[in-house]
Amino acid sequence: MAAPGARGRSLSGLLPAQTSLEYALLDAVTQQEKDSLVYQYLQKVDGWEQDLSVPEFPEGLEWLNTEEPISVYKDLCGKIVILDFFTYCCINCIHLLPDLRALEHTYSDKGPNPGRKDGIFSESTFNSPQGVAIMNNTIYVADTENHLIRKIDLEAEKVSTVAGIGIQGTDKEGGAKGEKQPISSPWDVVFGTSGSEVQRNNILWIAMAGTHQIWALLLDSGKLPKKNELTKGTCLSFAGSGNEENRNNAYPHKAAFAQPSGLSLASEDPWSCLFVADSESSTVRTISLKDGAVKHLVGGERDPMNLFAFGDIDGVGINAKLQHPLGVTWDKKRNLLYVADSYNHKIKVVDPKTKNCTTLAGTGDTHNVTSSSFTESTFNEPGGLCIGENGQLLYVADTNNHQIKVMDLETKMVSVLPIFRSENVVVDGPFLVEKQKTLPKLPKSAPNIRLSPVTVCAGQTLQFKLRLDLPSGSKLTEGVPSCWFLTAEGNEWLLQGQIPSGDIENISNQPTISLQIPNDCLALEAIISVSVFLYYCSADSSACMMKAVLFSQALQITDTQQGCIAPVELRYVF
Repeated sequence: MAAPGARGRSLSGLLPAQTSLEYALLDAVTQQEKDSLVYQYLQKVDGWEQDLSVPEFPEGLEWLNTEEPISVYKDLCGKIVILDFFTYCCINCIHLLPDLRALEHTYSDKGPNPGRKDGIFSESTFNSPQGVAIMNNTIYVADTENHLIRKIDLEAEKVSTVAGIGIQGTDKEGGAKGEKQPISSPWDVVFGTSGSEVQRNNILWIAMAGTHQIWALLLDSGKLPKKNELTKGTCLSFAGSGNEENRNNAYPHKAAFAQPSGLSLASEDPWSCLFVADSESSTVRTISLKDGAVKHLVGGERDPMNLFAFGDIDGVGINAKLQHPLGVTWDKKRNLLYVADSYNHKIKVVDPKTKNCTTLAGTGDTHNVTSSSFTESTFNEPGGLCIGENGQLLYVADTNNHQIKVMDLETKMVSVLPIFRSENVVVDGPFLVEKQKTLPKLPKSAPNIRLSPVTVCAGQTLQFKLRLDLPSGSKLTEGVPSCWFLTAEGNEWLLQGQIPSGDIENISNQPTISLQIPNDCLALEAIISVSVFLYYCSADSSACMMKAVLFSQALQITDTQQGCIAPVELRYVF
């Protein structure tokens, strides 16, 4: 690329040469002739004394989505640049959106680099870690793609390897010391107690998805069901033959699993079992902690070789159908098991006494809707589950929505857990921080709807339910991000740690916006604004447009604990 002042042919000088090449290619018959013409053209262009000069961007341009004006020669030199003449109202532009997303996915930064290095926090690396188990100041991690079990010491701030050699193993029996025992794709871990009289968490159960088995790592000397005394550090198979099947059996090594992915322990009587989310058989199974017997709980079918008996049906035992469940967690307060029914995009609940399995939350739709109601909220391949110590809150790793959702099992409300990143975090690659959407300028025609004041208290969650109607026969423009924004001019502290914006993907299933009032309030009165921007077209897509509306909600913040606040409905007909 030439410097701005370089003497050379202008871009217009390239057009005649390119046009003559195109006509010549139309007359060429063989591929050899076409190749020769292209080679001659490249020689001709390459032989020009000066490179083609590209003009600099003129001064005074208005730039969007950049911190400062871009220079052709300072910022773009040596890079591939896509000039995309674009508008959301152009249907051909809209058709390009999937291609643009694919380009961004291919060429954008991928974030921190995977690895398997032990040591201090700032130097240690993992590769697709999945399940974790926490006890006091120690975290055990299923480091799946490293084929390792890692130990995180929160006091010493160090990471070490306790099982696996860093290479995928094929051993289906085990028995060696953990750091010398090859293992294969561990997916989840949970603490357990051996058969000794003293109740202590001296076993780490492992869902070994790669060999379709359940393994155990002895954190201290102990005894497994139907096993002799084992020494500390021993890592071995406990249940599953290694064959990929849905086979139950009174003898643990004659049973078979199909990519077990989630574990949860119910150590108390009468349960005394390990629950297993067996993803590829679409079942939930139990393993007795007394004799190791593997039994069916819900999902699947009786033929152990059929791994395609999946579906989305509430029911009892084998009549219930799941699809690739990845997580389970036991609620000892209610004696219920919660299941992340991942490919059905739902959270199910199972009564192990009756084997009754029902939908607890999720509609099956993958659009990200956080509603006050369990049955109206949506998930997108939920993977992990965890229940709080007092049994009130159920935490859900909503994988493809990139969120942790919190389900209040008493109030039946769903919210999003704010995630805060420490400023001291060190990574070995770019830290992927989600770019905040830029708030578009509201059109002068956008109405400002002032809502009645609402009284709230610190720590309370206020929810706004969008209730927007389009003109008859209209539909949201496919692929274009209709969106909402939260703002609090002069009271930005209200939005710290909140989700300030989101997409509206389906007019018939609109999102609910959650605002958690901070515990430390800097003012007793504030106004929160919700700006909504909708891009929609007529039924035949002959006319597309963007419309906006602004809702202003006055807040009166009090120290007095308030009862449950009814969601605020944001209604408007465009």
